Amino acid sequence: MNVGMNRRNPLGRADQAMTTEQELAIEQVGGLKFGEGRDAVSGESPTLRQRELGLRLRRLRTGLGLTVEDVADKLLCSPAKISRIEAAARRPGLRDVRDLCDLYGVEDAVKAELMQIARQARQQDWWTQYEDLNLYPYIGLEQDASSITCYSMHYVPALLQTEDYARAIIRAVYPGIDPKILEDRVEARLRRQQLLERDNPPRYQVVIDEGALRRPAGGSALMAAQLSRIGELVSAGKATVQIIPFEVGAYAVSDSNFVFLEFDESIMSTVIYVEGLASGQYYERAADVALYSEALEHLRDIALSPRDSVQLLEETRESYANSDASRVAKQTKN
Repeated sequence: MNVGMNRRNPLGRADQAMTTEQELAIEQVGGLKFGEGRDAVSGESPTLRQRELGLRLRRLRTGLGLTVEDVADKLLCSPAKISRIEAAARRPGLRDVRDLCDLYGVEDAVKAELMQIARQARQQDWWTQYEDLNLYPYIGLEQDASSITCYSMHYVPALLQTEDYARAIIRAVYPGIDPKILEDRVEARLRRQQLLERDNPPRYQVVIDEGALRRPAGGSALMAAQLSRIGELVSAGKATVQIIPFEVGAYAVSDSNFVFLEFDESIMSTVIYVEGLASGQYYERAADVALYSEALEHLRDIALSPRDSVQLLEETRESYANSDASRVAKQTKN
């Protein structure tokens, strides 16, 4: 993860130094970095293809010294349309890409490549069938990330959740949710988890507050099963978990959750995602990544080690299991 010179990587890997020109380029395009050429357009999802396309179109425009207003005036459209295409907030039509290429005077080979990327960007991913997820483009980024690191204060992160826990926590957050939408969200969440079962899964690390484990969602039996699931993933080497124990006391962090999404260096730079009740926020600029990197480093420093976290996880699971056993015994006696 590149967050500037001489800054320690929160995932324990040494940063590669970037030149001033590279830092400036990242700032100018919102933190996105893409390779160019044939290797850059193979294998990734439409989400990344759309972002690559936007970046390359922006580079072509700025390389000619044109503003978005200049381009909009030539193409008889609004400046907002050009900005949204470049920011990957809008999927451009093939005609849009063709017209932009003609305006920028790109060579035929480059034009053909950009048109191909545009076609790939318009393909439908599996999650687009769930109209109410409100997680575009997050799921696409998650599916293509090579490393995912998340912090959660109030609930178990989505990729670790059991079906019953997912259903309970979604219902708790949205009490009046339509049953069909609820089941769609649970199904989509379980499908997202399949990325941990790949032959080459992303490196998945979690920092979680003890309160998220102690706060029951759906009863003791459900929580015992949920903590067992986390233990299984850790034992299988599919996740690394660190727990911030109650004994730490109060600690400073501005967001109750955030996710680091890292990608192969040839694709794009780190994206920070912060989920909110109505929508999520994406942070990609180097300064923002550096800020969240420092926050994550602090959280990991105050958390238990992975080994001690597993021990606390098991103790908490046993507490839930014993509580449920006592409840069942009382019901049987009565």
